[in-house]
Amino acid sequence: MSAARQMLFVFVCWLALAWPINSAPLGVKQWGPFTHRSTPGGIAILPTGVTTSQAKPQVRWFDKSVAVVSLGAEWHALVGIGLSVEPGINAIDVITHNRQYPVSFSVRPYEYQEQRITLSNDRKVNPPAMDMARINAEAQQLKRVKQLRSEDLIATNFIWPVKGRISSTFGLRRFFNDQPRNPHGGIDIAVPTGTPIVAPAHGTVVDTGDYFFNGKSIFIEHGLGIQTFYAHLNSITVAPGDVVQQGDPIGTVGATGRVTGAHLHWSVGLNGSWVDPMLVVTP
Repeated sequence: MSAARQMLFVFVCWLALAWPINSAPLGVKQWGPFTHRSTPGGIAILPTGVTTSQAKPQVRWFDKSVAVVSLGAEWHALVGIGLSVEPGINAIDVITHNRQYPVSFSVRPYEYQEQRITLSNDRKVNPPAMDMARINAEAQQLKRVKQLRSEDLIATNFIWPVKGRISSTFGLRRFFNDQPRNPHGGIDIAVPTGTPIVAPAHGTVVDTGDYFFNGKSIFIEHGLGIQTFYAHLNSITVAPGDVVQQGDPIGTVGATGRVTGAHLHWSVGLNGSWVDPMLVVTP
């Protein structure tokens, strides 16, 4: 056997061992407003192998609960893929009343653009020690809020919270004053201060607050851990525990927190991970 054929044989054997037996079929899918794009910052809509005539299974990924919805005759997992997830083979855990097994899927590479922002207030780029206690406490609060989920799906349709020019797209690799920071976990919509913001879907307000980086903010949970987040507001007209309907006013656009001008920062979360809102919102 030639060296080239030996290398090919070894690669095929490695591939057979590396690819788990239970694999989700490839191909673009749609569930309600959610579009399948299995990339960092995307959404994977994966069959669980359990029919809807059976009890709904539980699904976990990175030890987080994943939304499970019916699609055709089978339960499917609605997986939010974080921007920090490396491309390659991943696997969700499907849990039924009598067994647990993995379903593998491929996360494909996706290239996001770079954005460089200059801020005159260096405190919002390099916070002094006096601010760090507040920032760390807020980070823990936001972590707790992102874990909140109701067991019933409330919303299956999303509209734009405001209409305007998108000034920053999702996933941008960001540099503030030439210093690298976390990628952009939402989209920015540039509209004037005071512009009304509406709930894009039915849901329950789970948190409001005034945060160091995000400014005045709102979290809404839409069921099964599907959340939306609104930052840099000028005013907030809802409170935690309020139930909102699609189109209800929730606040107004502002320029609070770390900003260069008035805009709405809008994020969509699945299983605690930010995903591209363009994969959810109705055009």
